[in-house]
Amino acid sequence: MRTIETKTITNEVKRLCIEAATIIESDVLNCIKKAHKQETGLPKNILSQIIENDELAIKEDIPMCQDTGITIVFVEIGNNITINGDLYKAINDGVALGYTEGYLRKSVVKSPINRINTNDNTPAIIHTKYIVGDKLKITVCPKGAGSENMSRVKMLVPADGIDGIKKFVLETITSAGGRACPPLIVGIGIGGNLEKCALLAKEALIRDINDESDDEDARRLERKLLEEINNTNIGPMGLGGKTTALAVKVNLYPCHIASLPVAVNIQCHASRHKVVEL
Repeated sequence: MRTIETKTITNEVKRLCIEAATIIESDVLNCIKKAHKQETGLPKNILSQIIENDELAIKEDIPMCQDTGITIVFVEIGNNITINGDLYKAINDGVALGYTEGYLRKSVVKSPINRINTNDNTPAIIHTKYIVGDKLKITVCPKGAGSENMSRVKMLVPADGIDGIKKFVLETITSAGGRACPPLIVGIGIGGNLEKCALLAKEALIRDINDESDDEDARRLERKLLEEINNTNIGPMGLGGKTTALAVKVNLYPCHIASLPVAVNIQCHASRHKVVEL
């Protein structure tokens, strides 16, 4: 049985918060560069500016976007480890240090009613999962309001079927237009219930940008939706072009016979997330 100190968790979360804000994932940047080669005119110019921005953020150690997001943390806890203290406090301490010492914008308010800033970007939104093994995996995902505000959940009925799912996804993307800062990564959760499908969609956003679902039906839907989304001509930053989405990820889960819950969680082109395994 391994013991992991809360101080270690706090320090790692601090580091991940800063790196997620300043260092784009190399596979995401490569996808943007690939899209850049396929565009012409204004869309190509916009992607050039996005690439320059991302590379400058790395070079100068500054955020790639002024909205450094609300902090979402996924934690996978091995059944052969113990944590010497309060896991949630350790994570929130790390977020507070990361946003304060990293000079990241603090965007969290104490209450959606009184709108008073917490001044350290806490509390984080934390999702935990128990797994087999002796590892602790932490994924930090800062999520900006621009893309999150364009995300949607809808309780379809089974009769709506695949066509209903596609219609809802495309309506969500076209309604968002340029407000979610395309090119996008589109996470889609199908199944479970109201809250489960939303979590599935969020989890889809942290999948490898180049992977495909292991489920044949989900994989087919990912490919079809990516094609249809990129045919909308919304394009980079909503100003037209071939590249409205870099990737579409579909996660499925069993559901009630009378339900067809669907969530669409939109992510901007930065797709900020960093992972550590302790």
